[in-house]
Amino acid sequence: MQINKSDRNDAAGIARIMQTGWFKEVRVKGLDSHAIKALLASRALLVKIKRDLENHIRGLLKNLGLIIGRAKFNVFSVRTEKLIEDRPELIAIVGPLLKARKAVEQQIGDLDRKVMKLARYDAQVRRFMTVPGVGPITALCFQATIDDPTRFKRSRSVGAYIGLTTRRHASGEVDWSGRISKCGDAMLRSYLFEAAGVLLTRVPKWSALKAWGMRLAKRNGLRKAKVAVARKLAVILHRMWIDGTEFNWSKKQAVA
Repeated sequence: MQINKSDRNDAAGIARIMQTGWFKEVRVKGLDSHAIKALLASRALLVKIKRDLENHIRGLLKNLGLIIGRAKFNVFSVRTEKLIEDRPELIAIVGPLLKARKAVEQQIGDLDRKVMKLARYDAQVRRFMTVPGVGPITALCFQATIDDPTRFKRSRSVGAYIGLTTRRHASGEVDWSGRISKCGDAMLRSYLFEAAGVLLTRVPKWSALKAWGMRLAKRNGLRKAKVAVARKLAVILHRMWIDGTEFNWSKKQAVA
């Protein structure tokens, strides 16, 4: 904020800030957490590359009236090869893309096995996975992102740290709340959102968390309910970490 900016003036300004205490300490994560986040980031990049290759292949064939349709895993390659058989010009174009997709898919499988191995030998990650909708990737990402649960005095602060709380502007007679802040780690936020979607739409077993989320979905829509449940999941995971407990299931009758 000084008028004349230089390294000397910056150093003096930082020193004055340190004297007055107008600063917040930055948490330096451990090497293990950095290694796990690097592993998950590499996997996420490969998944994106695979998805981009599939979308590009779909676009090429769609221009020629060839529709692959909904297809996952090996079904995508089988349908694509069936559509382009006996057409050498398409084989020359799409063939290399299918080979690249297969190579990327193999690397994703290797990273998935490493993720499963890390989750299998970590007791805390296994406790995280008792939460409905939370798998090994989400559990590892949460552990690596938070790193030390004791740095949060309240569990509900984790939701704000990840960026799952609403923005608010209050000044005079103006007071409004906007969408979520999207601060913090985007990878963990997206995984918690996916976990919330699985909990609300795929997990058949009932729980107080699912009942709460379904009531929100009926009132405000499924998307907003997923965001709210994702924030709730972050709070629950942190509290489980502090207490060393597993997820507390409850009967439908008790929460309905």
